[in-house]
Amino acid sequence: MAQSEHESPQMREEAGGFVPGLESQPAFTLRAPLSSPLPVLIAVPHAGRAYPGSLLAAMRDANFASLRLEDRLVDQVADEVALLSGAALIVAHAPRAMLDLNRARDDIDWEMITGQRPHPARHSQANRRARSGLGLVPRRLPGFGEVWRGPLPREELDRRIDGIHRPYHTAIARELAQIRDRWGAALLLDLHSMPPLRGQAGQAEAPQFVLGDRFGTSCDADLVGRGFRYLEAKGKPVAHNRPYAGGFVLDAHSAPARGLHAMQLEVCRSTYLDARLAEATARIGVLARLVAGMVRELGEAVAEIGRGAQLQHAAE
Repeated sequence: MAQSEHESPQMREEAGGFVPGLESQPAFTLRAPLSSPLPVLIAVPHAGRAYPGSLLAAMRDANFASLRLEDRLVDQVADEVALLSGAALIVAHAPRAMLDLNRARDDIDWEMITGQRPHPARHSQANRRARSGLGLVPRRLPGFGEVWRGPLPREELDRRIDGIHRPYHTAIARELAQIRDRWGAALLLDLHSMPPLRGQAGQAEAPQFVLGDRFGTSCDADLVGRGFRYLEAKGKPVAHNRPYAGGFVLDAHSAPARGLHAMQLEVCRSTYLDARLAEATARIGVLARLVAGMVRELGEAVAEIGRGAQLQHAAE
């Protein structure tokens, strides 16, 4: 099932959505082999770097805030992983500062929005992440405070949702359905990067990887188990769900009972970036090969799940 490093498979590529302020810039691109060797879609929602000038001008400290909000250059890791493994890949180009694709469309801090609001605009589970400062449009960063110089007009919020959020998640849902229809099951691997974690009591070293499955609800337990065993066999410290269990992407696109599995993978930025956690190093290739190996193992496991489901349906 593995994709040879020397093969150049025919690819299907598409671009979708738009970045407000850079209308010629697609919000995301999707690339998939015409004949996929494994039932996996890798998604990268937080590495976008298509910043309109108007967005940068609206930020209090664009250089600082953008670097803190981005999963810095993890799209370069994902690109190599997809080529090595044969997985499909969707990468967001719209920056997280503009709109967070790992949040629900109603996870909004309405105090930062001018214009028409929902009635009543009450606090609920829907906007709990927004109240912490990191909702659909990030408002505050720990240790920094307000990201923006002023409020955001409702019309601009709606343009961001229509241009970025809706088409990105529609594309993921469509691609996963196509994979599931062919293989009997599909896996979405939502790829992120994290700042270095602190070691906890009883840990030999701080985790470099965190696997998230929404506390056992977003994918088959065997898939997480395989991911753990793979990374541990490679000598890599790995954690489960803490401090990152996954977010809206997993909630929106997982339905294990219907063959749709979703897992989040957080990778420590120190494994592929420089000491400033700003620029890529030669270690990016080492990391990509490591993750590609895990993707291949997970793909084989998902294919097994799919074959079982297809046999069960045939017997009914």
